[in-house]
Amino acid sequence: MRQWIGGLAEKINAKATPAPAVLYDRQLVWLSFGLMMTGLVMVSSASIPVATRLADAPFLFAIRHGVYLVGALALACFCLRIPLFRWQQLSGPMLIGSIVLLLAVLVVGRSVNGAVRWLPLGVINFQPAELAKLSLFLFMAGYLVRRHGEVRERIRGFVKPLGVLAVMAFLLLLQPDLGSVVVMFVTTVGMLFIAGAKLWQFIALLLTGVGLVAAAILAEPYRVARVTAFLDPWKDPFGSGYQLTQSLMAFGRGEIFGQGLGNSIQKLEYLPEAHTDFVFAVVGEELGFVGVTLILLMVFALVFKALMIGKRCLEHDRLFSGFLSFGIGIWFAFQSLVNVGAAAGIVPTKGLTLPLVSYGGSSLFIMSAAVAILLRIDYEYRLATAQAHQRLRNND
Repeated sequence: MRQWIGGLAEKINAKATPAPAVLYDRQLVWLSFGLMMTGLVMVSSASIPVATRLADAPFLFAIRHGVYLVGALALACFCLRIPLFRWQQLSGPMLIGSIVLLLAVLVVGRSVNGAVRWLPLGVINFQPAELAKLSLFLFMAGYLVRRHGEVRERIRGFVKPLGVLAVMAFLLLLQPDLGSVVVMFVTTVGMLFIAGAKLWQFIALLLTGVGLVAAAILAEPYRVARVTAFLDPWKDPFGSGYQLTQSLMAFGRGEIFGQGLGNSIQKLEYLPEAHTDFVFAVVGEELGFVGVTLILLMVFALVFKALMIGKRCLEHDRLFSGFLSFGIGIWFAFQSLVNVGAAAGIVPTKGLTLPLVSYGGSSLFIMSAAVAILLRIDYEYRLATAQAHQRLRNND
């Protein structure tokens, strides 16, 4: 009896003892998994007609996307084990490597739909622009740590990283890939603003960027056609406005609760690129307003997590971690905005994926690596603060 009472007391004490603090953000993990699984389901549904036509294999793209997911998770696990100081050391070599790959794609790249953006690597076509984004943001975070005072006080410190951006933008425009340039520009400007750049510098850079983007649009007839189609897609519904009108019809058919998973009509090759850039339109048709809202909330929560991690790191003088977290958050937010906005007719059509959802190995690999880096940032922050609290308790 005494032994039973003693064992019961030990169990009660064990339950009363507070559990050790979790050293990673579980919500961030589940949000990422949720978006990945949503992407797998929707890509499987949206790609069946085109896979059947191309290879007489309805689940061809679904299987490929599943393989990409496994590879992305393996890469994320590898990236998660790399300490942040190592990422900071590798930011320069990664940037140089990305520039070399952007040059290589112009020489030996594969052309798809008139754009040369992919390097054929046998089993996969790799898009260097995706790696270039992550490399640039790693470099920017390291630069802002090294030149934090110069960025705030001197115009030279503000302009230097823009030279690197200009080189990468030039190479990307030769592919051409204006969408990636805009994402990199907006994220770089956001990181500079977070670092404390003066407001007039921020406004001047923003106006300059808008002017250059407008000039790039006017320089290419197909970009002008995209903008005019965006302004009035119904003016030429079977020509320049075809893709957008089909996308809008998909959203219209979805109404509140959607037509049901697998019941999209637009994916029957009425809507081009239904499983890649316009997978969100299929989401709207099959899952309706409710499904669209849930996915957008998941993306918003992931971005909010990234920004909050960055805020906590900056408050504790972990500058590299903080700037990089903000960069990843702005990157995910803006790219999601452009993808969803293009499908819904809010912004002109651009070839940008929906993070962790759209079909594409390159995007999925790099986005997964970025999430893993976020988890590593949060882990190191929690570990450092837990150790600090433990030292304080020991001193007391």
